[in-house]
Amino acid sequence: MTCLTNKSSRRENFAADLWVINQNLNKNQMEKYLRSTEIIDWNNPEILSKAENLAVGKTSHVDIAKSCFEWVRDHIKHIDDYDIPTVSISASEVLKSGSGICYAKSHLLAALLRANSIPSGFCYQRLSRDDNGAPYCLHGLNAVYLPEIGWYRVDSRGNKEGVNAQFTPPKEQLAFSIQIEGEIDFTKILPDPLPIIIKTLMKYKVKDELWDNLPDLQTI
Repeated sequence: MTCLTNKSSRRENFAADLWVINQNLNKNQMEKYLRSTEIIDWNNPEILSKAENLAVGKTSHVDIAKSCFEWVRDHIKHIDDYDIPTVSISASEVLKSGSGICYAKSHLLAALLRANSIPSGFCYQRLSRDDNGAPYCLHGLNAVYLPEIGWYRVDSRGNKEGVNAQFTPPKEQLAFSIQIEGEIDFTKILPDPLPIIIKTLMKYKVKDELWDNLPDLQTI
């Protein structure tokens, strides 16, 4: 999975797609990006407490969203970076374990944002696993709705050498970019994680097994 060096044309095309999405969302549709679910269980007491703590002293949605993003990015360990065997799924499980794969970290970030009444959704990329074509897998990230800006994508997978995701709206700076044929930057912002993501996380309970069976889709 390659580091961020977006080509301007792809970035502009995605920005145009987000503009259309921003114009077409009404109040009822936005409610879907605030709801608590079995996976995005933001009504869990521990998540509510952490969300409140991350909002202390912040005066805007942008400041709160940045606080939540940076905390998940920097304090929840990516299970591959740290070779952690535990596979977490729900937001509360990720918070308790302190670790998760990109999908799981996106579940927790969405929960913390929604607990602060900030709409958040799920986005995906299809990336080459070795930066050289097949095999491919899905990579999970978030979109957050900021009243001053609209939908803004963020990637809390965790920084490392070659990966430098930041929260700098309206400029997007993700962990990975599309570099080669076969990779895809999906434009949809979903209110819930993809079913294939949840099914995979439930099936493979150990990191090494999960890593050998990461899901892949060409359309979502």
